[in-house]
Amino acid sequence: MSTPESEIMKPATPAGPMIRTLMGIAMLSGFLVVLTYQLTKPMIEENQRRAIEAAVFQVIPGAVARQDFLLDDSGVVAVTPEGPSEGIPIYAGYDSDGRLKGIAAKAAAQGYADMIHLLYGYDPACRCIRGIKVLKLAETPGLGDKIITDSDFVANFDALDAILSSDGRALANDIVTVKHGTKQHAWEIDAISGATISSKAVGKALNRSAKRILPKLMPHLDDLAQQMVIQR
Repeated sequence: MSTPESEIMKPATPAGPMIRTLMGIAMLSGFLVVLTYQLTKPMIEENQRRAIEAAVFQVIPGAVARQDFLLDDSGVVAVTPEGPSEGIPIYAGYDSDGRLKGIAAKAAAQGYADMIHLLYGYDPACRCIRGIKVLKLAETPGLGDKIITDSDFVANFDALDAILSSDGRALANDIVTVKHGTKQHAWEIDAISGATISSKAVGKALNRSAKRILPKLMPHLDDLAQQMVIQR
C-alpha cells in the first residue's frame, strides 16, 4: 500500500525565525539580569555596610566608634572616597575617649553547605580574639547554625589565643577546632557535637585570616591608636 505524497512531503519549519526568536529571548533575559543587578547593587552594599557596622561593635567590646582602613605591606590607610581602594579591609574600634579597643576583620571558610562568612574582633591588649559575628551562612538549621546560638561554642571566643611568634611573622600556635570536650589550650576551639564541619570551618576561617592579617597589622597598631585622636 503506497503512502500519499501529501503525507510524505510535509513542509519544513524555517530555522531562521526560530533562531532569531531564541536569540532575542536570550538577549532580553541577559539585559534583565544585568538591570536587576545594577538596580539592587546599591541596596545590597548598603545592607552589607550596616551589617558590618553593627557587627564591629559586637566583636570589639567597649567600642562606640569605628574607622575603616585598608591594610597592606606598607601600612594602614584610612578609607576615603578619594583614597586607595586596594588592600585588606579592617575596622578599628575606639571607646568614648578615642582609645583603640580592637580591630575587626572578615574571615571565611567552606562549611557543610556553603561558605561561612564572619567578622571577628582582635584585642591587642590580650593578643586574642574577643568575639565573632556570623555574617552569612547556609548551614543545616538546628545543626550547623548552632555556631551562632550555642553559648558554649560562642564562649570559645571570649579570649581565643592569637599571639604571634617571636619573630612576628606568624601565629605562635595555629587556631584549630578540636573534638568536643577535648580542648586543652587557649588557641583551641571546642567543637559542637553534631556540627563538627561548621565548627571546623570557623576555626579554619579565623586561623587563615589571623595568619594573613596580624603579622602585617602589629607594626602599625600605634598608627591606628592615633587615628581617632587626630579626627576628634
